[in-house]
Amino acid sequence: MTAFAPVAWGTTYLVTAEYLPPDRPLLAAVLRALPAGLVLLLLVRRLPRGSWWWKAAVLGVLNIGAFFAFLFIAAYRLPGGVAATMGAIQPLVVAVLASVVVSERLTMRKVIAGMAGIFGVGMMVLSAEANLDPIGVAAALLGTVSMGTGVVLLKRWGQPASPLTLTAWQLVAGGLFLMPLAWFVEGAPPAALTPANIAGYFYLMSFGTAIAYFLWFRGLSLLPASTASFLGLLSPLTATFCGWIFLSQTLSIGQLAGAIIIIATLITVARSTSGSLLERNRGAAVTGSERLPWRAGRV
Repeated sequence: MTAFAPVAWGTTYLVTAEYLPPDRPLLAAVLRALPAGLVLLLLVRRLPRGSWWWKAAVLGVLNIGAFFAFLFIAAYRLPGGVAATMGAIQPLVVAVLASVVVSERLTMRKVIAGMAGIFGVGMMVLSAEANLDPIGVAAALLGTVSMGTGVVLLKRWGQPASPLTLTAWQLVAGGLFLMPLAWFVEGAPPAALTPANIAGYFYLMSFGTAIAYFLWFRGLSLLPASTASFLGLLSPLTATFCGWIFLSQTLSIGQLAGAIIIIATLITVARSTSGSLLERNRGAAVTGSERLPWRAGRV
């Protein structure tokens, strides 16, 4: 279920290029975050308390506000596969930060898997004809680092409320951060939107944001931060195949090989995580069985 989030994010580049008004990346970010956050906030009807006012604001800027701004700048200036590829460094960023901040073990397997993921994504992009706009590349990299930092901080601070509530707080905080920035940089919103524009914004607000981020933050509460970040490799995979299916872009043998490497990397990480969780559950079962005779005697 967590994997749905990066798959949905991978479609952002196609929707942005085909359905949204040109040269309005910050407006797209605001309309994607703030309406979805307000709707979710009306559903959960719960506000942050104590230190979670500033923590929710920080996470909202890192995971939503700054990330969306950089994401849409990259989406407007780069081909979808290239823009999503910059996110391939996120597993390594998160793995290193998590080892320092939340004491997750940085294993050689994670490092090798992270390098393999970058190599696989690189094969998908470098095999295609792509215009590497410097500003777009920088924006994509900054967005990756921003969200990677937010993921690790969320693991460190924990989740004081349900994933749906936490999603609402962050979307509202990120949207409020973006709104004055969009007005200052891009000016007033366009006077009229086409039906295609409205459909594109609605898709990004609902499936690409509200649903995707709820599942993402839910997954972060159940999975190690580094494991969840590897699922982000599905984003460039989705973006590339969307370009092939819907935009008739070419898909070479090298790109297919890169896709196979990405899938193999995800399977390796998933099996490793499953083994760790199984061992932990077995340990809990042994501890419980050691207490069982005492409980039986008491009964």
